Amino acid sequence: MLVCHLASHKTPFGRLESLNALFYPFHLCHERTLHQLLQTYQQIHFRDYMALQLSPLAGTIAYSDRMGDTHSHLVETGRIVQGHSVNGALSSETELAVNLDLRDPTWRSAFHEGLKKNPQFQRGLVPFCQDAHGNSTGPTDPAALCRLQEAERESAVYDVDIVRILSRKFVLDDEKVFYEYGMALIKTSASLQYTIQLCHEFQLIAVTDSFYHHQLLERTCRRERIALANAYITRQGY
Repeated sequence: MLVCHLASHKTPFGRLESLNALFYPFHLCHERTLHQLLQTYQQIHFRDYMALQLSPLAGTIAYSDRMGDTHSHLVETGRIVQGHSVNGALSSETELAVNLDLRDPTWRSAFHEGLKKNPQFQRGLVPFCQDAHGNSTGPTDPAALCRLQEAERESAVYDVDIVRILSRKFVLDDEKVFYEYGMALIKTSASLQYTIQLCHEFQLIAVTDSFYHHQLLERTCRRERIALANAYITRQGY
């Protein structure tokens, strides 16, 4: 089931079911989600894996896989559009936008709730084990996840520069957990900021099957009065 929510401004995009969409926040989606997207939209856009470069010594490693690798016919017919790059250092404008998220108690509360309660949300932030069929079986380090879920993390003060400074140091114990939580915040917010930018650039509807990412993007758009069509696909049975 697809549910659509609009930001506080009137959307300029017209009829939702006849337009094109950007899947967020990940560069791949579940096959059943893809099926629902294809039933609703003419084109589904996918970004490349987000290789975020926070400092010369810290960032995320890019993966080269794309949705089109297993759906070449959908790329050839134009149903899948891929290759939107979200790599490298944050621009000054994006960094400012990320800091607004990190300083927003409502946004931070939704983020922390997702980190505590939702395995799909957790998988975007911590490594998960997989079985022979590629299904997630749990975090590779449950104790580390538990430390990230501690209540004190939700109200700790963060911005991009605080985490950037830590990335240049050799950190241990509590400082390491503080850094890892900060990186998770930045990765999440940056992925949503890139979603806004791509949707505006290509006149796309944002669509996700991740409840908490949908809620976080809704919060950012309401807070900043950003006009954006933001749809949520409910995952049922998968």
